[in-house]
Formats: sequence, C-alpha cells, structure tokens
Amino acid sequence: MTTSFILFGQETSALEITGFITGVLGVWLTIRRKILCFPIGIINVLIYAYLFQSENVRLYADALLQIIYLILLVYGWMVWNRSKNEKEEIRTVSILLAKKLVIIGVLSTIALGVFLSHYTNASLPYLDAILTIISLIAQWMIAKKMIENWLLWIVVNTIYIPLYVYKGLAFTSILYLLFLILAINGWYNWRKVKSNERLTQ
Repeated sequence: MTTSFILFGQETSALEITGFITGVLGVWLTIRRKILCFPIGIINVLIYAYLFQSENVRLYADALLQIIYLILLVYGWMVWNRSKNEKEEIRTVSILLAKKLVIIGVLSTIALGVFLSHYTNASLPYLDAILTIISLIAQWMIAKKMIENWLLWIVVNTIYIPLYVYKGLAFTSILYLLFLILAINGWYNWRKVKSNERLTQ
C-alpha cells in the first residue's frame, strides 16, 4: 500500500482518497448517463487494482475485477459513443437473459472460488469470488444500459461495506456506503426515466 497517514482517526493514503473521489464521481456521472463516467471510471479501477493486490489487503479477485472492469469500461465507452446520444433508451433484462446470467454467475463463482482457495493466499476466497462475478455482470449491464444493474450494485455494495472495514480500508468502506446510496438513487432515477420514455412513445 502507498504511504499512509491518519485522517479523521483512520489510516488511509492519498491513493485511497483519490480512488474515493473518482469512484463517487464516476457513479454520479453514470446515474446522469454522462459518457464521461467511463474515463473517470478507468482512473478509479486502476487505483483500486493496485490497492487490492497490496500485501496487507490481498483481495486478489477484487484486483482482477478492476482489470476486467477496465475492459468493460472501454467497451461501454465505445458502445455509448457509437450511439451519439447519452439519453439512449434504457433497457430491461429479459427472463431468458436473466436465467443465462444466473447460470453463468453460479458456475463462474464456483470456478473462481475454487481457484482462489487452492492456488492463492487470498483472503475470504469464496466471498471475494461471488462479489467479483456479480460486479462483472452489473458492469456489463451498465454498458448495455440495463436498469437492473443498479439492483446488483445495491446487493454487492451492501456486502462490500463491512468487508472493507474488516480489511482496514476505512475510506474505501465509506466510499462503498456512498456507492450504495448512489445505486439506490440510480435505480429510482433510471426507473423514472424509463417511465417517462414509455409515456412519450
């Protein structure tokens, strides 16, 4: 981890604070459906990829998750940019797609959990794995402008808050509390926009 200092009675670092700021800004821009959320998000995931692989944290699946986020952010940036319209219609997940995502999620979680448990010294490998897989699915859903992404973020952020407290990442846990609040706001905001879209059709 980078050089630490005490802020508000908690140990933190300039890098973690920068991750905090870019994380909140990135989610806020996503709620507003602003394409700038992608470059800000890229800065954020690079910071957390470094933090999560550090010796005192060792959440390797979370570190890997940030790199995959990077790929998905670039993909989402390209998709949103192609539309040339930040207000493009919000979509919903079909029942068939939901079933496929559940199957993919369960199998991927088992595979990643087994790998982390047997081949790394990862802390909390199975919890790390399930949160990683759900987060990846949610990030992919953002790229596709699927409203249900916010429900998945609400679930994972609720679990990440105590996890990061346990791992000694105080400001990151506060960040994920803000993520939780923003995810709830995002869910209601996108539902309102979706409802307005139906009325104007």
